[in-house]
Amino acid sequence: MSTSSRDGANAAPPPLNHLRVLSTNLINRLHMLLNGIAITAILFYRFTGAGIKMIERETPLFGVPLPYMIITISEVILAFLWVLHQAYRWRPVKRTVFPERLPAAEEALPGVDVFVCTADPGKEPALGVMNTVISAMSLDYPGNKLAVYISDDGGCDGTLNAVREAWKFSRFWVPFCRKYKLKVRCPEVYFSTAVAQGGEDDSNEFHTHRRIVKERYGEFEEALAKNTSKSVSRDHPPTIQVMNDGSNKDNEMPLLVYVSREKRPGQPHHFKGGALNVLLRVSAAISNAPYFLVLDCDMYCYDPSSVRQAMCFYLDPKISQQLAWVQFPQKFRNTSEYDIYDGRLNPIWREGQGFDGIRGPPIYGCNFFMTREAIYGTRNISKGADLNQLKKLFGSSNEMIESINNIHTQKLLEKGTKPYDALQKELQLLASCAYDSGTQWGKEVGYRYFTVVEDSITGLELHCSGWKSVLLDPSKPCFLGTSTTNLNDMLAQQTRWSFGLMQIGLSRFMPLVYGPLRMSIIQSFESILLCICLCISLITTQACARSLCLWRSSSV
Repeated sequence: MSTSSRDGANAAPPPLNHLRVLSTNLINRLHMLLNGIAITAILFYRFTGAGIKMIERETPLFGVPLPYMIITISEVILAFLWVLHQAYRWRPVKRTVFPERLPAAEEALPGVDVFVCTADPGKEPALGVMNTVISAMSLDYPGNKLAVYISDDGGCDGTLNAVREAWKFSRFWVPFCRKYKLKVRCPEVYFSTAVAQGGEDDSNEFHTHRRIVKERYGEFEEALAKNTSKSVSRDHPPTIQVMNDGSNKDNEMPLLVYVSREKRPGQPHHFKGGALNVLLRVSAAISNAPYFLVLDCDMYCYDPSSVRQAMCFYLDPKISQQLAWVQFPQKFRNTSEYDIYDGRLNPIWREGQGFDGIRGPPIYGCNFFMTREAIYGTRNISKGADLNQLKKLFGSSNEMIESINNIHTQKLLEKGTKPYDALQKELQLLASCAYDSGTQWGKEVGYRYFTVVEDSITGLELHCSGWKSVLLDPSKPCFLGTSTTNLNDMLAQQTRWSFGLMQIGLSRFMPLVYGPLRMSIIQSFESILLCICLCISLITTQACARSLCLWRSSSV
């Protein structure tokens, strides 16, 4: 063998992703320097007393005129906020992935569980939720490596029936998508007249197949329209159903699981954080994929290659050992060019590029892939941990403990069988409202509970534990959803986010103290900035809401 042949055989494989520091980096730092000099000069002027001598007032406070003191305090606060903002301007980056370089063999790809959360069919129509579920089932990924879990926090029979109908339709839709490699795999969007999307194949066979599938989708819509049950219960037992009829002979169809956790009066349910923790436990007993994707019920999969794009980071040995989550931006299809309430959240994603250059962006609620190893905190557990120690952390379920010991191994569905009937007793236990009691779920394991913004506090703790994250913002959005388009919804949303971050700011996780002790100062600026700015936003939002109510002669 020649030398060149040996060199080619030993050459490193091409990279799966590429990091590029944005060209604005130098301009940003120059701007910081000039602004910093100006701010320092102003504060020096204020505190040396030169300014005080130029102003005389009749009622000084502690020897300093009151208006002068107010102005000085305001300038100090604004200067502090300016310093925090420089964190995301310090090193903004842009990431690119090459999914075509992933291993061709399906066996080399890890399993992925998809979590979709819904709570109220009155506010979240079943047709839209099921389109999100079906789009997730149609992702461009091996069917035996994919499982989709839908959490119905309302315990509504109508949602369960809708999931059954979605499973029936997906038996036609998923093979159709994969056979013709459709670029849009949300059926509602694909069959919409407003979005004329065709297949890559223009043959008669394709058009015939498309017509048949469209008829099936019409039947699916009619079935959901007849399903009028929208009653929501806050007192119901757990219900877990695996949509597997035992007749699937191939690997095309992913697993679809309906989960409705137990709810009882007087028992805390911990909102979305509690629902996601139940999905983590139930999925651990069924599929136990090492990675999972979190979606909102109105955020459908627009680019079917999103899983493969995320795997470009998780299968990269240079960064995968410290990588907890891959965040995709939230893009919206219902915002106009006159987005006066900033429903697109553009400033957040611009800041995200800067945070990505430090340690990574925070968790932004949905559209992110995460490793079970990170969310479980298993790296902090000694290898010789006994069974009792594991049960104190993860609960009494033997299936849960077994999944921890096999955290990197996915459970595969046995085709032509119904293997999950025997698991029902264990699944009922994992979805019970009392399972968290006496364990570390919501504290050190899973999503943290004490605030309504479970994503922010969980991301903060993971960053402080040494984990990193990345932001991937491809030219084609991987996920599309709906945003707030009126003032009332915007105020309600901002109030919830701001109140949750204020809870964090007033707790032991206060970023001013908790962050700098566990990571570098510039890295901790991210969480400090979010908490302070959104706490200020809470005051502004409430003032706007009350003013709006007074204007409309109504009460808050």
